[in-house]
Amino acid sequence: MISVSDALDHLFALANPLGSEEIPLIDAAGRVMVAPVRARRDQPPFAASAMDGYGTIDPTVGQKLEVIGEAAAGHRFDGEVTPGTCIRIFTGAPVPENITHVTIQENVTRDGDHITINDLGTGDNIRPAGGDFKDGQTISSPRRLTANDVALLAAMNIPTVTVARQPKVALISTGDELVMPGENPGPDQIIASNTFGLHAMLRNLGAMPRLLPIARDNEPSLRAVFDLVDDADLVITIGGASVGDHDLVAKVAGDLGMERAFYKVAMRPGKPLMSGRLGDAMMMGLPGNPVSAMVCGHVFVAPVVRAMQGLGHQPALRYSAQLAAPLVSNGPREHYMRADVTPEGLTAFERQDSSLLSVLGASNALLVRAPHDPPRSVGEKVDYIPL
Repeated sequence: MISVSDALDHLFALANPLGSEEIPLIDAAGRVMVAPVRARRDQPPFAASAMDGYGTIDPTVGQKLEVIGEAAAGHRFDGEVTPGTCIRIFTGAPVPENITHVTIQENVTRDGDHITINDLGTGDNIRPAGGDFKDGQTISSPRRLTANDVALLAAMNIPTVTVARQPKVALISTGDELVMPGENPGPDQIIASNTFGLHAMLRNLGAMPRLLPIARDNEPSLRAVFDLVDDADLVITIGGASVGDHDLVAKVAGDLGMERAFYKVAMRPGKPLMSGRLGDAMMMGLPGNPVSAMVCGHVFVAPVVRAMQGLGHQPALRYSAQLAAPLVSNGPREHYMRADVTPEGLTAFERQDSSLLSVLGASNALLVRAPHDPPRSVGEKVDYIPL
């Protein structure tokens, strides 16, 4: 068995970036931008009013001014504002050059075409030209684009962005005991859940997952499903990666030319993990226990998919929190315990069996124990991966 860290190193060595493509900005949310962009204009492109009110020149309390025009968003005032005059102005409107202050409408009394200033308030209520960003200002890459990023790029007048190609991932569940959700399982069968959880995870990571048919526990069935992999960049099998009589993934993949990088990782849950290269695709064989597969998804699959999109070779982010309940000593394998983190601290669930998806569903963290970690007391800090 190898360590989790060594397994990640092997996986990153197999996870080649996939190239890039240019897409419309409207489709860019969630994609990884791999080329920096530069703003094509100042924002705002002119001094703009931050409030509805009156554009004035060095106003004073009690001053009476004549209203000589109006400025609104998209419609500037083209006349000249002189001492003793002002203009009605609305939020977002261009502010004439000699205006020094926008007096908000609540601070004036208007009578026909004249106003009297009752209060100056605080600040000039004018947004300076380029106060948000300047022409040529850069957004760096690589970065996964959020809705906020897309809004900023649109304001910068960027119509298209260069993004990493989305990894195509083929998901294969194996086992005679599996049926799809909605089907009627036989007395000895269960519902295939792992591929659905991993499919959701992969979509959230920006990949393009595809569920292939369930491969049964015989070589012809498994070969037939492998034949459907097509142009996948990553092939993920679930189950059949151990050493039992019905665990055929390693043998069939090897017969098909897989170059295996490693098998078995010193972790729990998730020990029977396998990886290598199958033709042009990277391959990962995950354990069949539902929680084991999902934990391996967080610890291994997610970093690999991020690396394929040019986000670097980084393990899953870890945070630390104080224990809200004690822990007994850990065994020889790195342990990823389902846990709940709250303002009071981090608590590992009592039941840690790798078949219990209900416990995983109630968890918002994986508490990470190092091999042979000693007993831990309430208040001690421990690492966790947020879920």
